[in-house]
Amino acid sequence: MKKSIIVAIALLACQHTYAQKSNVFEPDYSKPKAIKGMKLIWNDEFNTNGKPDPNYWRYEKGFVRNQELQWYQPDNAVCKDGVLLIEGRKESIKNPNYVADSKDWRTNREYAEYTSSSIQTRGLKQWKFGRVEVRARIDTTMGSWPAIWTLGINKPWPSNGEIDIMEFYRVKGVATILANVAWGTDKQYVAKWDEAKIPLAKFLAKDKDWSKKFHIWRMDWDKDAIKLYLDDELLNTTPLSETINADGSNPFVEEQYLLLNLALGGNGGKPASDLIKYEVDYVRIYQKK
Repeated sequence: MKKSIIVAIALLACQHTYAQKSNVFEPDYSKPKAIKGMKLIWNDEFNTNGKPDPNYWRYEKGFVRNQELQWYQPDNAVCKDGVLLIEGRKESIKNPNYVADSKDWRTNREYAEYTSSSIQTRGLKQWKFGRVEVRARIDTTMGSWPAIWTLGINKPWPSNGEIDIMEFYRVKGVATILANVAWGTDKQYVAKWDEAKIPLAKFLAKDKDWSKKFHIWRMDWDKDAIKLYLDDELLNTTPLSETINADGSNPFVEEQYLLLNLALGGNGGKPASDLIKYEVDYVRIYQKK
């Protein structure tokens, strides 16, 4: 083989390798991949600039859960440059539900000091069993609490079932990636949890630029188990034989819907930045043919 051809092949190989490596820092505009034995039943690539598609997504608003700091509002979620961008911002918002001397955390704060967004597919896109793939880049700054999760459409929480495909927050002060499944007990609002907690340091030890890159969080859910992955690494397996509510029902043989949100404070800790970003490149859901 001539030397010039060998050099050309080597250059092409280098360029291909560079493209593969550089792509982890950028949105992926390629079409959803074909998966043998499965069909794509719904996806959102977030490739159109503007607000999230109202045919797929609805907003949570106000103070919602966990005594978090943020006021959820639509303004903080926008599709831009190939991603869904959710921003957590330090800004003062007057609480229209404020009641002086109230003991309810949702009403006893006169102002919210932070804003963010939470969007969900409830009533619009719901499904039972299948594979969920979400490519996202998370901000690992103190105070950041991003999540990719699902909830069941029947019964109150936690008997409706919760699947945390991804959560990131501080566990006893340690930055942690979580992959969890929860269901009901005989006590109201008390869940039974199957949790996987992996310190962020484990991923940073392998790749110091981990937090700068997009990653793929995946759930494989069938009649036997829920399996949660990060970049094809299995983080947690929950057999459905164990996910039985106190009343004998199993929430994970019922439909679930998807939520994408960026919480601030709470388990995330006191925010260390006035602006925290959470970027979701795409959501893809497959089911067996």
